Amino acid sequence: MLEQDPVLMSRLLTGLTLGFHIIFATLGVGIPLMISIAEFIGIRKKDPHYLLLARRWARGFSITVAIGVVTGTAIGLQLSLLWPNFMRLAGNVIALPLFMEVFAFFFEAIFLSIYFLTWDRFKNPYIHWLISLPVVIGAGMSAVFITTVNGFMNTPEGFAMENGKFAAVNPIAAMLNTATPTKVFHVLSTAYLTAAAILVAITAFMILKKKATDYHKKALKLTVTLVAIFGILSALAGDFSAKFLAEHQPEKLAAAEWHFETEEGADLILFGWLNEAGEVIGEIRFPKFLSFLAFGDFNSEVIGLEEFPEDEIPPLIVHYLFDFMVLIGFALIGVALLYLIMSRFKRFNEHNKGMLWLLVLSGPLAMLAIEFGWFYAELGRQPWILRGYMKVEEAATSSPYVGLMLILFLGLYIVLGILCIVTLRKMFRNNPAEFELEKKYPKSEKSLEEGEVL
Repeated sequence: MLEQDPVLMSRLLTGLTLGFHIIFATLGVGIPLMISIAEFIGIRKKDPHYLLLARRWARGFSITVAIGVVTGTAIGLQLSLLWPNFMRLAGNVIALPLFMEVFAFFFEAIFLSIYFLTWDRFKNPYIHWLISLPVVIGAGMSAVFITTVNGFMNTPEGFAMENGKFAAVNPIAAMLNTATPTKVFHVLSTAYLTAAAILVAITAFMILKKKATDYHKKALKLTVTLVAIFGILSALAGDFSAKFLAEHQPEKLAAAEWHFETEEGADLILFGWLNEAGEVIGEIRFPKFLSFLAFGDFNSEVIGLEEFPEDEIPPLIVHYLFDFMVLIGFALIGVALLYLIMSRFKRFNEHNKGMLWLLVLSGPLAMLAIEFGWFYAELGRQPWILRGYMKVEEAATSSPYVGLMLILFLGLYIVLGILCIVTLRKMFRNNPAEFELEKKYPKSEKSLEEGEVL
């Protein structure tokens, strides 16, 4: 049974790999910035709590990077094994960004090693902090280069088509395709948002489990503030993305909003379901908001799915993926702002159980939004693997053994996931922050209380 449909099996295996890899790729992009910010604040304020935050986050980050390398390698392998026809057609176009993505990773890895090995080695602590900046840049550039490949698959540019092959290839133009700016902005802002939300969830859970120490209070305040900042940036990136889709991929936006007929003053549809006649029922409507989302004008015309051939319409399930992604994004902003407002007024206890549980939920919900967003990005391009040039069915392998590969990779990801959780637990469970703070900075609490310079 598994060997009968290699196209379906290839889709499932690619989806499985991307779904697993995106967890570690997102943390790999976002966590270095969190580490750098914490260390900078610690040095500037001469506060050992923030310095310890940077140390502990860096330690945990090393594990996620190691697993991200394995899953990233799997994606590169699967591109050639599962989608050979796509690589035959577009390989010479996407080779440069793929190479640059690998280069950016090695650049990051080199400076990450130096960063780990040079704690407390410099008289001027800012020198060590400066080493974190190439790590942040390398992580971000890895995301940028791989995102240009995805952008190219959505808006192929930078070549001429001759005899069914790409000719006169301009790799820079292909990388800087029309989709790249909005996609890069969206990927980076949501990665930073999600990394901050994961750290918020861990800290809030520790406060629930133990008590709100100064270390945990500072960690929570910092990470929640970053969630609010990057949440707002992500919302702005989402707005730019919607306007890009309206102009360049209208079928993708129309599928996300179940917008079937071209009309002016189009409504924004939230949830609902389709009856047997294909009509939307049980939905929440926001009059004319889709037109505003698409073009910044409540009366603008939005193209409907009726304008496209039936075999080029994306699967309509993307509507729910889009809705959940957007709702979670706004929920994260709301929870972060609520915490920050409560923290400004003494009559409120921002560390009450209800608030803390909302913050704990922020982490998994943020990662879920990343999953929804990436699956919307990929499913919303269907049936194309390279929009306008090659469909998924044309790109896939005809090998009957993809089903076996699916089982093997599923086993690999289960093992990697378990190893990651077990290793992180052993790394921090018997080494609580309070103990490590006292060991590394034995006079820190006393100094902070008396206002001494450390």
